[in-house]
Amino acid sequence: MNENMTVQWFPGHMAKTRRLIKESLSMVDAVCELVDARIPESSRNPELSELVGSKPRIVLLNKCDLADDNATAAKIKELKEQGITALPVDCRSGKGLDKFQPAVREVLKERIRLNAEKGMAGKALRVMVVGIPNTGKSSFINRMSGKYRAKVADKPGVTRGNQWFAIGSGIELLDTPGVLWPKFEDPEVGFKLAFIGSVKDEILDSQEIAVRLLRVMQKNYPDRLSERYKITDFEEIEEPYELLEMIAAKRGMLLRKGEYDTERAAVMLLDEYRAGKLGKITLD
Repeated sequence: MNENMTVQWFPGHMAKTRRLIKESLSMVDAVCELVDARIPESSRNPELSELVGSKPRIVLLNKCDLADDNATAAKIKELKEQGITALPVDCRSGKGLDKFQPAVREVLKERIRLNAEKGMAGKALRVMVVGIPNTGKSSFINRMSGKYRAKVADKPGVTRGNQWFAIGSGIELLDTPGVLWPKFEDPEVGFKLAFIGSVKDEILDSQEIAVRLLRVMQKNYPDRLSERYKITDFEEIEEPYELLEMIAAKRGMLLRKGEYDTERAAVMLLDEYRAGKLGKITLD
């Protein structure tokens, strides 16, 4: 395994997205940040707090059905202590999303009161949706907009980069493209993002990523590996690459010369992890 390997990915369009977020802040009342509940800290953009400033924020821990329930509850408690409203949700199934609009109204109750005092009772509440790639922003907006799918016309921000969606009950969402940050200070953050698919697989060595995932799993969730791949004696294996070979052997993944097809096994492992087939796992 290449111990010096790092994961860095910051396409040019992401720098543009940061500018769009900054320029659009004056148009919104609050910011909704989607993070992946499996890596609730590593999937948060550390630049976001500086970008959004004092805007009220709601954090949605998406894909909570794939994460460790206890870890998710602990993260929500931690955010609450920081004064940030956080909700566990699953945007594909819609689980927990019924609490989003009440949360928006609670977070923006002072804005609602001021609007009423100014004779603008019922004025739409605008929320910017942000998050790194693959945290489920599109699924969230699709779920929330439903029959109100049409873009809100004649409003600033209706561009190729930013789009407005009405979701009923006087709330409008401003969609923004996913954005990472220029450099991961902690190399492990980059790998965790690669595990969940927030960094394009095409630029990564799938075997390297799979081996690193196995190292984490071997340490924190050995029972899940035993259960899924019917391996009972891997605790003594020091080199995770050998574990990848064992998984390939268990699944009958062989090359013509009888060698193990570890590339195929790596892709399968990552796919199964991302699909939740290894159980509810939180890596932060």
